[in-house]
Amino acid sequence: MRMTSARSDEFLSVLESHKGIIYKVANAYAKEPETRKDLTQEIILQLWKAFDTYDPKFKHSTWIYKVSLNVSLAFSRKEHNRNKLLDPLIEDLTGLSMPDQSTDHEAEFRQLQRFIQELKALDRAILLLYLEDRSQKEMAEIIGITQTNVSTRIGRIKTTLREKFDQLKK
Repeated sequence: MRMTSARSDEFLSVLESHKGIIYKVANAYAKEPETRKDLTQEIILQLWKAFDTYDPKFKHSTWIYKVSLNVSLAFSRKEHNRNKLLDPLIEDLTGLSMPDQSTDHEAEFRQLQRFIQELKALDRAILLLYLEDRSQKEMAEIIGITQTNVSTRIGRIKTTLREKFDQLKK
């Protein structure tokens, strides 16, 4: 289906307003610059293909997250990149500045990044949305699981990360 010029302009406007979501998700699922470029292009292509079927009852950001995460999850499976996540993402989302932190805090931060990379792809997606301060309802809509499942997974992710840090202290 071919879009009109006005519809194309609308798509470009939505894309421009929410491009940060695409870049954050692409950064989370692709560590290498070339892979990240490929993923970003694939996300934009899928958004373009799906734009005519966009349901206005959802916010554009929710829709873009949903498409971006679905494309990224499929991309990760296809490329076997399950362990490539969140190197620059945590610093970007949390605003932590490593040079101003103590050496111990920096080491903990790097360890946290490693632990997050070990999570399953779906749990990483949930954590990404959690770090974005999305509501559990919105996370459920984006990921395509129940709100109860989101809540349960968040609890398990936190427990897993705490246990890993506790094991380091022993």
